[in-house]
Amino acid sequence: SCQTGVTQWIAACSGLLQTAAVQGQCRRMIYGIFQRRKAGQFQLSKSCGGLIQANGAITQHNSPFYNTKKHLCSKDSLQPSEEKVGTFTRIIEAMGFTGPLKYSRWKIKVAALRMYTCCVEKTDYEEFFNRCQMPDTLNSWFLVAQLHVWMCLLRMKQEGRTGKYMCRYIVHCMWEDVEQRGKVMGINSVILKEDLRTMVENFYAALFGYDEGILSDDRVLAAALWRNLFNRNCEDPRHLELLVEYVRKQVQHLDALSGEDLLLTGEVSWRPLVESNAHSILKPLSPVYNDEGL
Repeated sequence: SCQTGVTQWIAACSGLLQTAAVQGQCRRMIYGIFQRRKAGQFQLSKSCGGLIQANGAITQHNSPFYNTKKHLCSKDSLQPSEEKVGTFTRIIEAMGFTGPLKYSRWKIKVAALRMYTCCVEKTDYEEFFNRCQMPDTLNSWFLVAQLHVWMCLLRMKQEGRTGKYMCRYIVHCMWEDVEQRGKVMGINSVILKEDLRTMVENFYAALFGYDEGILSDDRVLAAALWRNLFNRNCEDPRHLELLVEYVRKQVQHLDALSGEDLLLTGEVSWRPLVESNAHSILKPLSPVYNDEGL
């Protein structure tokens, strides 16, 4: 009924004479309506934005009032990249538990272990040390492995909640491997514990810097590599240029892989540090696996 009254009022106002007295009366009517709306006597369900005052007359324009509701619905709708999660799943995940995933947890853990193994075993660390003039130490090995782990995490975060769960286990595998390598090398347990604490702090700082660099231009990415991979010790800018090109092409290479195959197999191949043909970025072949994901 309120909407009907407003419509009748708009129709009546459109036929008013162009006199100052009538214009003043219309202004008083508008002021009274908004005062009563503010006081809570009734609510206007539609906007009166279809009225404008031009050449001393009030003219009605046929503007679609339903656009406001339509825009609000599209704005508040769920984005395609977001995953629809129920209330129960949100509650148990807020308590620290893992909700239902797309695949079984043991399959995802096996795939995560394989993906981390690809970061460690399919990377030519000797070529990195020689071309970038890095010392052959455990810390240098960790910095190169950390870069490849970050690129895998960047790719798997695009696969929704299942991919994020896989990211957690990739990081878990990395810390277990670093600890075991330190023990094999004969590092004192106290020193190893302190080194691991420092590595953890540097790792999460590197993730933040690499994320900022991959979303920005090459200068920001080069700065992140200079701080994290080279430990602020790089005199030759050609080394930074080589690593920036390497990261960009690897990220593009990983984006071409199928998300379903990565979740089930975790098999990742890496392009060489120095390309014979820099423009030849081919789509890799999909891995073959059985019904159990093996």
